[in-house]
Amino acid sequence: MGRTWVVTGGSRGIGRAVVDRALAEGETVHVLARSVDRESWAPAVRDRVLPVPVDVADPESVGTAFAAIERATGAVDVLVNAAGVHRGGRVEQLGDAAWAEVLATNLTGAFTTVRAVLPLLADGAAIVNIGAVVGLRGYPGDVAYGSAKAGLSGLTQTLATELAPRGVRVNLVVPGFVDTTMTAGLTEASRAAIVDGIPMGRPGRAGEIADVVWAVAGASYMTGSTVAVDGGLMASFGAPARRARGTATR
Repeated sequence: MGRTWVVTGGSRGIGRAVVDRALAEGETVHVLARSVDRESWAPAVRDRVLPVPVDVADPESVGTAFAAIERATGAVDVLVNAAGVHRGGRVEQLGDAAWAEVLATNLTGAFTTVRAVLPLLADGAAIVNIGAVVGLRGYPGDVAYGSAKAGLSGLTQTLATELAPRGVRVNLVVPGFVDTTMTAGLTEASRAAIVDGIPMGRPGRAGEIADVVWAVAGASYMTGSTVAVDGGLMASFGAPARRARGTATR
């Protein structure tokens, strides 16, 4: 029998790609999101998609969601915290409401979700948090998102040490610039500038991130690790743009 997954933010973007990868491997997935259209999955896998409406920024909503998960399947083998929102703005421009929303969803939401899932975690369970390059390397205009993702890195490290005696592994997967609905609103100029700084010369695909999440979730001796899936972006931060160095763009 396959494992049981819980994926927050599983209705779109990287979260959806993680759900699709788990389903392709024969797993059962509780898809947590504000709205989940079960019909968007193929009939062949639809019976293993278990929609759970939730707002991860609302602790009461999270509690209700995990009560439903316990009634439905009991134990959970893998939790993936992929839910997130992005609100850009430099420190002097970003409003208090935007700051609070980003922190509540990206950081506090992950904390609340982990706390709710703990009684349900099976032996050898895995928690995979989805970070961001800007949580580990500063980027102007991402003060809220970068702060939340940096906090998620610290949360991952602490949880790894706290939960290791229970056999629960906690790791951080760090995507770079990925083509998703979250990044679709960028101007062409902004997009080109970002891609120009990626050594591999292109954005990532959500499925490529999901491949790594799948591997990390099954890595039995990995915990407290940070795994970058960014086309070399973190390795090159602060370096001249690729075209400025005369490197051909793919």
